[in-house]
Formats: sequence, C-alpha cells, structure tokens
Amino acid sequence: MQPKNLGEAMLTEEINKRKTFAIISHPDAGKTTLTEKFLLFGGAIQTAGAVKNNKIKKTATSDFMEIEKQRGISVATSVMGFEYQDKLINLLDTPGHKDFAEDTYRTLTAVDSVILVIDCVKGVEAQTERLMEVCRMRDTPVIVFINKLDLEGRDPFDLLDELEEKLGIKVRPMSWPIGIGVTFKGVYNLSQQKVNLFQSSKTKIATDSIEINDLSDAKLDELVGKEADQLREDVELVEGVYDPFDQQAYLEGKVAPVFFGSAVNNFGIQEMLDQFITIAPHPKPRPTNNGEIQPEHKKFSGFVFKIHANLDPNHRDRIAFLRVCSGKFERNKFFHHVRQEKKLRFSNPTSFMAKDKSLIDEAFPGDVIGLYDTGNFKIGDTLTEGESFTFKGIPSFSPEIFKEVVNDNPMKTKQLEKGIHQLTEEGVAQLFTARMGNKKYIGTVGELQFEVIKYRLEHEYGASASFHHMNFYKACWFTSDNEQMMEEFIRLKSNYIVYDKDKHLVFLAQTPGILRITQDNYPDIEFHFTSEFKKETV
Repeated sequence: MQPKNLGEAMLTEEINKRKTFAIISHPDAGKTTLTEKFLLFGGAIQTAGAVKNNKIKKTATSDFMEIEKQRGISVATSVMGFEYQDKLINLLDTPGHKDFAEDTYRTLTAVDSVILVIDCVKGVEAQTERLMEVCRMRDTPVIVFINKLDLEGRDPFDLLDELEEKLGIKVRPMSWPIGIGVTFKGVYNLSQQKVNLFQSSKTKIATDSIEINDLSDAKLDELVGKEADQLREDVELVEGVYDPFDQQAYLEGKVAPVFFGSAVNNFGIQEMLDQFITIAPHPKPRPTNNGEIQPEHKKFSGFVFKIHANLDPNHRDRIAFLRVCSGKFERNKFFHHVRQEKKLRFSNPTSFMAKDKSLIDEAFPGDVIGLYDTGNFKIGDTLTEGESFTFKGIPSFSPEIFKEVVNDNPMKTKQLEKGIHQLTEEGVAQLFTARMGNKKYIGTVGELQFEVIKYRLEHEYGASASFHHMNFYKACWFTSDNEQMMEEFIRLKSNYIVYDKDKHLVFLAQTPGILRITQDNYPDIEFHFTSEFKKETV
C-alpha cells in the first residue's frame, strides 16, 4: 500500500472513532447533571462531583467559572472529552439560560449532533423551542432525554405529543418508563427487550439489567408488581402508534429517538449512551465560501467558535476553542490564519475535561482543541494548511439590550478597556464604539450578561464599570453599491452609526418604526441583522 493511501486510511479510521455533540436544554432541566454522568460512564471521573484524582468538588465538573458556582447555572460552554466503547467522545455542555443563547448557537456550529434534555415535570419550555429552531435550521440530528422520572411528572404519551407539536419533529421512543414518581420502577429498553430496575445512586453506575424477551413473562410481574400490566399496555400502544426507528431519518434531523430516565440518580442513561454510540453521526462536512469541506480532505482546516479569557484566573490565559474540520492538526506545525493572512504555530495545544487541560500532539476531524492565543483570533476565524477559504455560519446577531459603559474608576482605565475588549471578543456580548469620541456601547440578548461582565471585570481585571441603558431597538450592519446614498446616510445618521469590533459600520435603530422608515428612505442600502454577510462577501 502506498504511504499516501496509508495516511488516508489512518485519517478515515480516526474520523470514524469520533462523535462530537452538544447537550442543550432549558435551565434546570438537568443538562449539566447529565453531562457529569456521561463523564462517569466514560471513566473521565470516578464519582459524580469528582475529577480523576478523586478530589471532590461541590459543584458540577463542567461549571468552572466562579459566578456559575454562585448562581448554580452554566453561563459558558464547557468542552469535555472522554472515551466510551472504543469511541472518542467530544461533549460540549452549553448554557441553558436564554441570555446566553448566542454562545449556544455558536457551539451548535461545532458539533455533529445534539442531545436535548426535557424536564418531565415541565415539558417543553420556551428556551427549548428556541434551541430546537437552531437545530432544525441545520438539520442537526437530535436525541431527546426526558429527565427526572423519579419525580411526579406528566404522562409520557402527553410529553411525546408535546415534543412533536412544539418542536416540529417526529419522535420514536427507544426506552419506556415503568411507573413515574413514587411508582417509578425502572425503564424498559424497547429495542433490546430488557428491563433496567431503578436504583437511586447519585455516584455509581446502575448494572441491574434483566432480559425480558416476552412481556407476558410472569417474571415481569415479580420484578415490577402492578406496574407490569401498565407497561404491557404502553408498549403495545408505542409499537402501534410510532414507526420503527429509521436511522437515516434521524441523521437527516427528521426523527428524534427518545429515552427516559433520571440523570441525578444516574439512571436510564446507559441505554441512551449505548444507542448514541451506534447511531450518532461521525464528523460531517462543513460549509465554506468555497463549497463544502469534507472531513477526509487531506489538508488540515478548522474554525474558532469560542474564545475564553482567564480559563485559569491564576495565569491570565486566553484560549481559542477550535473545531477541527478536516485533515490532521499537529503541534508546532505552521498553519495559515486566513483573516490575518499570516502563519501561526502552536506549541501548547490542549484537550479539555472542563477546565482541566491536557497537552496534545495531534487532533483529527471532530476534535475540539484549545489554542493559547495572544490576541490573534476572533470568533469565526478559519485556520488552514495553506488554503484561503473561510468557514460559514458563525454569525453575530443583533443584540436586544444596549447599554453605555461608564468607567467607575478612572485609575483603572487600561484594565477596563482590556477587560471589555477581551470579554466581548469571547462573544459574551458585542462591543460598539462611537465614531466620534470614545463612547462604548455593549449589546446583549439578556440582562444576565451584564451581571456576568460586571462580575468578571471586577474579579479578573480589577476594573469597575456601570452600565447605562440606551434606547436602541436593533443593530443593523449595512452595505450598498450606491456610494452617494451611503455617504448621505452616514452623514445624516452620524449620531446613530457606530463601529463594531471589526471596524464595520453599524446603524443603531431606535424603534421598529424608525428602522422601517429608514429602509424606505434608503432603498439602495441593504440592512443586515447578523454579521454573517461579512464572510459571504470575502
């Protein structure tokens, strides 16, 4: 065999080992708890709440920022890798809070499939619908985990109906609960015909799985008592109502397999994880401004979907999270930074288990790696092995809340400017700068982001700032082939035109009415409500 073919075979083998997915949910549905239980199954941690050295932590492994521990919510995407059944799993735990939806959106650009967590008590919630819309836009394969079966939740059939109605996707149950709340006895694996009896264990893996080839078997009555007849009725109805599972329909984002369990009690998860390993997609092609790039493309390429400063507050580091899309990434090899048109090499690339980092020598399509960054990267940047295409689909959206940054301590001006610059480059919020003077406005999709920014400015940069509300409705990037109209527009609207972080002009419309009138008055100007147009015109 020729060395080239040998290299291609090795690349294909590495690609086929990998599964990269995100866990998404409404806040408090149990997403971060489920994340930790996956790590437990993968051996990445030994007991829930602990890292490999058994140093027990009081908070979830994936919630590593101090403010997350205080608030009990995830406000930044965590990246974790683990092995399970000879597969390398890259798991991205996303913020559930709606104020951080944009971070979640960008994370979904870096994964090949999604696990959606639903609270069986509350059902489908507003944020769940918004997150699912993003998945539907991309035809992302989705597995649903209905959580908290040990609580008095809603009827499983009602939940399935609601999933189909509100999320616009067909579902197919793969496991079925035996009872619910105080009567919860376990789950029945529909494809393997096995009963998994419920054990309340927050730190260990349940192993009590019993094969029941025939639901009329009297052994079922012995195991689950009066719940046996209800299970028989439910399974008959499930098999009669729902089509057999179609893997291709799942891969096309048209049908979602559904599992039931209790993440906090570490129950019903193995059925889902085993099925995930079997059906979830390997790394998929990614769109660029020069066509799709296949994972098997022999030259390396990848894109930055997240930047995080001070992952380790003691070292003031800045990490760019890069999704490898094709070829092989190698430590200390020079790669082409497309936007800056310069070569960079990385001596300390890392893989992650939440904030714990490990040095790596190579990475393959599907992997998410951390690159120490001195300010070269912005979200959406493409890195290649010499080629000049850029990956598409990683936009900034128009914010919904705008506030002016006011420096509360002039002695710390440099620290404030550095902090605002770094935090907005992370994508926590968007920074707009007045064309005249030095006024700075921050735009976000929610109030909580301002709380996070204020906290992090104080604790990571030693700076103090207040935020004064501004009456703006929407940020609009704008372009036109009519230079005369552009000049007139910029002159007449100068008080409402600012620069974004990339020095592109942005119009801040005060109200929906003013935006409509402006669009009518300047028909040759095109107004854009995401920054994606910039990449399309490269």
